[in-house]
Amino acid sequence: MEYSCIGLNNLPDEILMIIFQKLNNIDILYSFHDVNERLNKIIHDRIFTSHLSFVKWSLDNFIDLFSSDIMFNRFCLQILPSIHDKIQWLDLDLSSIKHVLRVANYPNLDSLGLYNIDEESAQCLFNDETLSSIFKNQITTLFITIYNNNDDNHERMTLSVANTCDKIFTIFTRLTTFVLYESSYKNRVRLNFDNPFFPNVRSSTLLKLIINVHSFDDCLYLLDGRFDQLHTLHVDLANTWCPDEIINQGDLPNLKCFSLSCKLTTYDYNQAILPLLYRMSNLEELGLCLMVYVNKTFIDGNHLKTKIIKQMPRLNQFTFFITSFINIYNEMSFPSTEDIQQTFIDFPFNKIISYVDNFPDRKQSQCCIYSYPFLMRYYTGITNNFPGGLFEHVRSVSLFDEQPFEHEFFLRIQKSFPFIEELSLVNHKPQNQKQSYQSNSNNQTLLLIEYSFLNKLYISDVHDDYIEQFLFHTKTYLQNNIIVYVDYESLQRVTYNFTRDSTRTNCAKISKLHLWGQEKRSNSLEEYFPYAKIYYQLY
Repeated sequence: MEYSCIGLNNLPDEILMIIFQKLNNIDILYSFHDVNERLNKIIHDRIFTSHLSFVKWSLDNFIDLFSSDIMFNRFCLQILPSIHDKIQWLDLDLSSIKHVLRVANYPNLDSLGLYNIDEESAQCLFNDETLSSIFKNQITTLFITIYNNNDDNHERMTLSVANTCDKIFTIFTRLTTFVLYESSYKNRVRLNFDNPFFPNVRSSTLLKLIINVHSFDDCLYLLDGRFDQLHTLHVDLANTWCPDEIINQGDLPNLKCFSLSCKLTTYDYNQAILPLLYRMSNLEELGLCLMVYVNKTFIDGNHLKTKIIKQMPRLNQFTFFITSFINIYNEMSFPSTEDIQQTFIDFPFNKIISYVDNFPDRKQSQCCIYSYPFLMRYYTGITNNFPGGLFEHVRSVSLFDEQPFEHEFFLRIQKSFPFIEELSLVNHKPQNQKQSYQSNSNNQTLLLIEYSFLNKLYISDVHDDYIEQFLFHTKTYLQNNIIVYVDYESLQRVTYNFTRDSTRTNCAKISKLHLWGQEKRSNSLEEYFPYAKIYYQLY
């Protein structure tokens, strides 16, 4: 440390600032605090002290950055007390929240990120009288990820989230921004207003809400006046179920920014979603991520211009990913990809990409349209016609086609979606090029596909070739602790009755294995998956 500081002291302040901004704030403060007065002055700048994040995302959840008691004690006893008046935002894990908030007075703290909270810890934390003044009088922005250890008990999970949210809106009386997420894709947490707690969930100060809810009906509850000052709302739906009678409660003149997303297909686009949008005449920013069944015509540029943009005169930003489906009856003609793209020639927003797929076996045709750059978390229904591109925001991807997916296709998917966490696949056609690779006299080597962040894989409705595609360690590199859904008989065939060496490496990385079509335990299977918790499910 002595020699490195001599080198640093020879650099001008401007250069040190540039170097330090490339590094993590926590590392900077821990390494250079109290080394000398000059470094203290630099690292105590608000650039390094206003927002301190003591958590980071790691594969499938958030983890605490306090790697040791020594580090934790140094921050609590020395560093945080010396910069307490400069801190405006703290991101903290459950294990360190109380200790960090108690070690100093934070007069300018107005934003909190609380990670891996569960109902019990939330009740204990929010009832702490020594911290109540901070929560009640200072915090205006609250970001929470709820850790749900009842992911197999949906009713209990929903009630737990309800209790936590009820407490939040009771305690945090100055809240203007509230963001509620799950701690990982393994543990979905969603609000459901079909319980006795939610009449109390309301706020006259809340301006921005980012949240997951169970159904479209719950989205309408959010806009029933309980948050009457809301100007920004981002809603992710678990499903698009709508009540028999949809009652829209009137205009929403305060709403300026709205986004709606759902991975499942809706039949109620005209009856539910469009009427909701028509309540937002002052909207300036709109985001839609939807899969829609339509009767006769695809949703294209002409539809968006006449049915949405024309109804919102103040709209200046419109991002979307919309896939529309039409069932094929008898002889029907559909517009081509070129025809759809023509409808976007004079479109006022962004670059627009579109393509059309026909599925004779399903008797269905689909049209996919989206704005680029792509800002959504989902990309659903990808086929071999996928045009490529880079989609850094996407975390969940689904693939479907009636034509085979070859190894090169999966290479394209991995490159286009580098941060994918969930992948589902439906394809019953065998790979055409598999035999050519196996019979190649030059022993051609396939490029290994590495999924660095994948933690959930659905391959229960596929041809055996795709199970091989993901379980062969020579084709795919999987991270540890992945969750896999697969058909039992298919898995048994691919692994040669759980004896095959070429699939053993990736199978050993599975932490949870959901088997369809099997309800009896198998000793040979459980030995083949030594680290997996196995769920036997007949249907």
